[in-house]
Amino acid sequence: MAKIKHDFTKEDPWRVFKILGEFVEGFDTFKDVDRAVAVFGSSRTKRNTKYYKLAEKTARLFAKEGYAVITGAGPGIMEAANKGAKEGGGESIGLNIIIPDKQSANPYTTELVEFKYFFTRKVMFAKYSRAGIFFPGGFGTFDEFFEFITLVQTERVRPFPIIVMGSTYWQGLFEWIDKVVVPAGAIPKKDLGYFTIADSPEEAVKMVRDFYKEEK
Repeated sequence: MAKIKHDFTKEDPWRVFKILGEFVEGFDTFKDVDRAVAVFGSSRTKRNTKYYKLAEKTARLFAKEGYAVITGAGPGIMEAANKGAKEGGGESIGLNIIIPDKQSANPYTTELVEFKYFFTRKVMFAKYSRAGIFFPGGFGTFDEFFEFITLVQTERVRPFPIIVMGSTYWQGLFEWIDKVVVPAGAIPKKDLGYFTIADSPEEAVKMVRDFYKEEK
């Protein structure tokens, strides 16, 4: 009777070691990062568009304030933020995700870590960011936005600034939450205070600066 061969590297116990390895590499990369902001937004944003330029300027200003900038390392808004951070003389960190539709890391990262698992990557964003800046994006951006709010809401992390950039883009979502979700009792009205809206890089930087000034 032929023996059945098992490929241990495809079984769950082996995956635990791969997951552990991603955590170790991430923690080691961030060990000297004291202050950082995470910037999120669509990978499909073109370089000559308004929000690309806003993301670039926002990251540049945060870099000049002494913040490292963390992105998902891809194109679009992520590229713009990494570019701005690098041009501003700051740390420009990319957390690239390895997915079937391969995402290549943009050339503006000064430090790059690659992840197979979304959840290990999310831990790095949440653990080391002192603010989350959200530009227009799709499902991935929405996922990170609500993830950050949920972590603050459930007190898994200390409160920190969660800022959405571009009131015109986000207005419809927030009106729906306010007019449908809140009256349905699914979200308390006060929880809408977990995030703020900005339309300029200067506003976003000031919000973060004021938040930590008041914390002191």
